[in-house]
Amino acid sequence: MKNIQEGAILKEESFYNLQFGLLSASSFLFFLSFNLMIPELPAFLEGLGGAEYKGLIIALFTLTAGLSRPFSGKLADTIGRLPVMVVGVVVCVVCSVLYPLLSTVWAFFLLRLVHGFSTGFTPTGTSAYIADIVPASRRGEAIGLHSLMASIGGALAPVVGSAITKSYGINTMFYVSSVAAFVAALLFYKLKETLPKKQAFSFKLLRIKRADILEAKVLPAAVVMVLIEMAYGTVLTIVPDQSIALGMTNKGLFFACMTTSSLLTRFLAGKASDKYGRVIVLKICAVIILAAMLWTGLASSPTEFLLAGGLYGIGLGMGMPTLFAWTIDLCDKENTGKAIATTYIALEFGIGFGALIGGWLENISGGYFAPFAFSGLASGLAWVYLMWKKSAAAPQQNA
Repeated sequence: MKNIQEGAILKEESFYNLQFGLLSASSFLFFLSFNLMIPELPAFLEGLGGAEYKGLIIALFTLTAGLSRPFSGKLADTIGRLPVMVVGVVVCVVCSVLYPLLSTVWAFFLLRLVHGFSTGFTPTGTSAYIADIVPASRRGEAIGLHSLMASIGGALAPVVGSAITKSYGINTMFYVSSVAAFVAALLFYKLKETLPKKQAFSFKLLRIKRADILEAKVLPAAVVMVLIEMAYGTVLTIVPDQSIALGMTNKGLFFACMTTSSLLTRFLAGKASDKYGRVIVLKICAVIILAAMLWTGLASSPTEFLLAGGLYGIGLGMGMPTLFAWTIDLCDKENTGKAIATTYIALEFGIGFGALIGGWLENISGGYFAPFAFSGLASGLAWVYLMWKKSAAAPQQNA
């Protein structure tokens, strides 16, 4: 009788099912789609005559993503998780097809604004969906495993994107990006909605009040997210140029090392945060990112550069699943979408601000150390904040 009860408990707490598998596969393709073009966009913009605006490539993308989060969070909590996920992927499909048609700098930036809408919607719905189907006691583990699949897509994308561009041209790379997003959308067909009390869509739901923008209960996680994600914005903006300066023909290798190493830590860090607490894992993460940024800025050879990228990936892999698990811990269940949107707003702000300041510091300093030192300092401030925020030391697992 005891064995039967134990088996029932294990079954109840398991999240390894078709829904979780399809969701992870879709996220793999979604992240593959928009990361394919990251290493090639600076050169693409330069070809349009906008070399001095490279810092805006990531900043504008994240601006729209951030602005769309309150809408995606509110809609995920009202009309359902799936519609929010589908809308984001469809936008990604359309935008990737339109890049080859661009002929001006301003058209490029307009499309980047629209493209950012996709990451403002799909990941918000996906994270809320995971919160619905995963038991609280394994939240960090599940988010770590799911983000592992997304990271594999992100790891493959820059190298594959550069290789496709080199062999078949940049337009072909954009079309491959669109196809990947389209297949990601098809995988949603077999998923079942998890929001128990759905509302029919109404344009009134697009009316955002001040209370719909941020979930105050998750601000500790949001603050840390802003500070550590400045490093990612700097990396996305500076690394392609630094790769060329170091004589590397494939601008995606740093990203591949970064994301591959993050694969080794995401799942384990998620489990560790379930056991030891979110904050202790985040403290270690902040120190690692600080060291990685300084090393990247000082790298004088491809080997040093790639090793620094690997170290940064370890910190990144520790931080992301832990921060989103902490977000879900802190929020009320009925506000899960808004809470996740709040942390994503912080993520987009951190990336965008890091990209803007990183690009500006590269231009005025003529080198790479200044932008990476700045983003490393921001991560150091995250560590200081976590040391101060002692009241947040243990995970609070809401059912």
